[in-house]
Amino acid sequence: MTTDGHKISLEAIETSFGGEVDYAMLIKLYANNGGSEDMAARNYSPAECTEIKVAPVSGKPDLEHVSTSYVERQNLTISLSMRRFTRLTNAFSKKMGNLDAAVALHFMYYKFGRIHKTLRVTPAMEAGIAGHVWTLEEIANLLN
Repeated sequence: MTTDGHKISLEAIETSFGGEVDYAMLIKLYANNGGSEDMAARNYSPAECTEIKVAPVSGKPDLEHVSTSYVERQNLTISLSMRRFTRLTNAFSKKMGNLDAAVALHFMYYKFGRIHKTLRVTPAMEAGIAGHVWTLEEIANLLN
């Protein structure tokens, strides 16, 4: 398992898995541009990554495979698919139940109802837990 350098991840992983996981942190250090640029430009432009540190935390993580690429790709998919996760939006959930339902619906469709270009099937079919591409009607009928 790999997380970024946020300290909250340490407690979350410890609480969830204890010492039963091979876990490392990928810590990215960014350049400090010092304030010479316009503040608005800095808010929308990514900082330059100047160094990457890999820190083993527990177990025996394979340091050659420590990466946050998969989760970053998932975060991008979520933010592009559900506008409520996009910065500077007014499409937010006022109730936790609404957010839970939106996320569950997104992942159900993403895993069971959408053919992925690289797999040429749905992830559920690739994993052997579904035999066909689910329709939206089938997904909606799960609530009955």
